[in-house]
Amino acid sequence: MAKDVLCEVNNCHYWKQGNQCGADAIYVVSHTGQQASDSHETDCKTFKPEEM
Repeated sequence: MAKDVLCEVNNCHYWKQGNQCGADAIYVVSHTGQQASDSHETDCKTFKPEEM
């Protein structure tokens, strides 16, 4: 399992300084079923907007 998960979406609730992800778990899905050819065919369902 990955030791560090990086994220550059700084308006996400789980974003931490240094582009670290502070979520306990990451959930990624594919637009095309159970397989994806590249990252453009995926979404991070863990994303939650930061409340301002």
